[in-house]
Amino acid sequence: MASPNDLQFQEFEEAAELLSANPDASTVRLSSSDTPATAGIGGEDVKLDLSEDEEGQEESSELLGGKKSTGGFWTFEYYESFFNVDTVQVLDRVKGSVLPLPGRNFIKHYLRSNPDLYGPFWICVTLVFSVAISGNLSTFLSEMGNPAYHYRPQFHRVTIAAVVIFMYAWLVPIGLWGFLTWRQGTERQIGGYSFLETVCVYGYSLFIYIPTSVLWIIPFEWLRWTLILVAMVISGSVLVLTFWPVVRDDTKVMAVATVVTIVVLHTLLAIGCKLYFFQTAVHVPTPAPTPPSIHITLATKPH
Repeated sequence: MASPNDLQFQEFEEAAELLSANPDASTVRLSSSDTPATAGIGGEDVKLDLSEDEEGQEESSELLGGKKSTGGFWTFEYYESFFNVDTVQVLDRVKGSVLPLPGRNFIKHYLRSNPDLYGPFWICVTLVFSVAISGNLSTFLSEMGNPAYHYRPQFHRVTIAAVVIFMYAWLVPIGLWGFLTWRQGTERQIGGYSFLETVCVYGYSLFIYIPTSVLWIIPFEWLRWTLILVAMVISGSVLVLTFWPVVRDDTKVMAVATVVTIVVLHTLLAIGCKLYFFQTAVHVPTPAPTPPSIHITLATKPH
């Protein structure tokens, strides 16, 4: 039985015979080290550098290996990417929604192609309970001096607040996104945002109403209307500064109509919540009971 060394020398002898039979044949020497391969053609050496190809293959293998498989919409992995944010990112986006600056687009400066549903979802949930609970407390405080008033927790307000706020936070962005997509197909120069980005900016724009709804407990109407005006200006500025750069390349009528519609719907939400959950009780004074009248009949004696 031949040893491995004999087989190795036999291969070298066969290669030497083939090279002597055809001196002009090209040879390639491969080594296990990182030095580039060398080929000889007609006595000249040609270096073949395979390092870049190997690095590209390694990078592609790393990318493929690190890529997470995404399942269908019925799987948990499909929705996991929508909540892939940390606390620092959420706080930074909340700060951007409370302090809008001219020329600063919320999507470009804070989302950075990484929109999430974590912040908008919990902002809407918190706003639902803050509006409903603060509304109950406001009613209780305003009726505290009324002896005919008996406090009853109005749990149905939580349901109404949830329906109104979540419908606004989802249906309005759906309609706006569909409209902008349609206009983008009609007018080629118009840009657009994704559906997730539109929902995200609407959700974060509602954060300012959480502290505002808590302050609405104070039973002063002038203070409540001042707070709602400030909240509408801050929250509406986030939406206008975000969507105006998208619609300004459209026709002047469509651009103005789109922005006005966004502001009007936002105003209706704020004023509607104020009037329904924080309505001022009107006390109607009850008239004082009148004493019963006494009729005295004097009997006269017949003559």
